[in-house]
Parts: sequence; structure tokens; C-alpha cells
Amino acid sequence: MERVYIRVPATTANLGSGFDAIGMALGVYNDFELELTQDGSWTAEIAGEGSADLPRDETNLVLRSARFLFDRAGVAIEGLKVRISNRIPLARGLGSSATAIVAGLVGANALLDGVFSDDEILAMASFLEGHPDNVAPACLGGIVVSFATEGGLWTQRIAPPAELHVVLVVPEFHLSTEAARAALPQQVPLQDAVFNVGRAAFLACALGQGSFDGLSFAMEDRLHQPYRKSLVPGMEEVFAAAKGAGALGVALSGAGPTVMALSLQKDARLGEAMAAAFAEQGVRSHVIWTKPSSQGALCQFEEKG
Repeated sequence: MERVYIRVPATTANLGSGFDAIGMALGVYNDFELELTQDGSWTAEIAGEGSADLPRDETNLVLRSARFLFDRAGVAIEGLKVRISNRIPLARGLGSSATAIVAGLVGANALLDGVFSDDEILAMASFLEGHPDNVAPACLGGIVVSFATEGGLWTQRIAPPAELHVVLVVPEFHLSTEAARAALPQQVPLQDAVFNVGRAAFLACALGQGSFDGLSFAMEDRLHQPYRKSLVPGMEEVFAAAKGAGALGVALSGAGPTVMALSLQKDARLGEAMAAAFAEQGVRSHVIWTKPSSQGALCQFEEKG
């Protein structure tokens, strides 16, 4: 194998109450092409989101992830070129870095004819990302509940309800995961932990059964969103606008600043109401309608000629 093509979905993590534990793949994708080269260079070509800012040398996250796998396999690779077509907004809480990590690992593994299992790939991706809530649905598709132990990574995949729609309202500013993490306290009150545990458990069960009653309450959170609202001007107003326009539930997507809402129909008024609430706080945004994706990372091959 000397060239592979990988498509990886965007993801929305947490879904409110499932902080660092629940993630969902979305029907927005980044595409990657990895090709072995003989000139000793490690380079990236980038089109679309982030094309003016992302590195094109060996520090590119796709290339770093691929090198990690090659090193883990004990295989010396002379050169590698990656072509990236980004459709997922960067630093907006939609798993763009997870797509790069997963693509690098999945592509490099395919170039080595699959020396590592899917479980091993997912464990590596979680290690590189630092947590599994984005990389798990990026690899597996659907809705994934996950947690890590010293002995490994545990996941449960939930097939997303077919009738579910997702609206993403994406502010036109970046928010790094590091900054969003720094806003969180080291300890939280017991009552807040209990608040989230019940809601996260209810949320996973409800989505697994395709039951939407109570999602508005099940997606409420006290562990991360209250501490991040100062980083996302208008967050509370956007949440209120989404609920007022009939959303099943609303939450920050990952660390933000994107706000995601669930709906049973693609009603433009929902996205418009959320974007208008941002605008009233001086925040420009754009709306993306999508659906949960059952398809995780997909790899296609081009054999040696």
C-alpha cells in the first residue's frame, strides 16, 4: 500500500451533561490523502478551513500522529505527504483536531497493511488527544460513551436515532481547548456532581431508546458550561433562544464556542433564533444543519501500480 484516503467525521462532545464521557459523530467531514514518498520529506497540503494557519511541515498534527504509529510499529518511513481538505471549523468545539489524529493513525496503519487493531488505534488516538470523547465517535461513528482506565479504554456505541437533526451555530472566533480547560475548577460541589450523573445516565439511555422526552433537562450541566460562559459571550441567551424555538436540548459543542441543539426537524427558525441571540451580544456566527453520522473514520486504498 502506498496511498490511502481517509474521511473522518466532525464530532460534538459532552452533549451537556456527559462531560468528557459522551460524544457524537456528525455528518460533516474532513478528507485526507496519505502517500508514502521517497524524498525524505514530511509535508502537508491543506485546502479549506485553516489553510492559512495550519503547519505544512512535520509539525502538522496528521503527520505527527502518523509518525507516532510508525514509531510504535518500529517501522522507519522515509517520507510522507498528506493532502487535507478541511470542512470542519477549527477551534470551535467540533473535533477538528480529533479528525487529524484519527486520520494520521488510520492512514499510517493502512500503509502498514493494518498492523494494529481498531481497538489499538482508538487507544492511541485517545492518548494523543488526551481524552476519548471526540476520537471515539470519530473512529466508531454514532454516539459513543467512553472512559479510560489504567487497563485500557472502554466504549459503548449507541446507534443515533434516524429522525434526529443537529443545528450548529458557529461563532466567528476561536476558543482553544486549553483555555476552556483552564476555566474549570479543580473541585466541584457534590450536589453538582450528582446533578450531572443522573442527567448523563438518563441522556445515554434516552438516546439509545430513541426517546426524546426530557432531553432538555438531561442535557443540563453544572460541571463545565457555567464556568465557560464567560468565554462564550451570549451563551446563556443562545441556550434560551434555542429552547424557546423548540429545540429538544441545547449545549456547548465540546469546549465551545459552537452551540449545538437537537431537533426532530430541520426548522430554519431554530438556527436563526440562536444566531440572532449571538448577534444581540455582538457575536457574528453562521449556522450548519447536519445529522448524526453512523459512519466513523472510513479508509480507502490505492494499491501500488
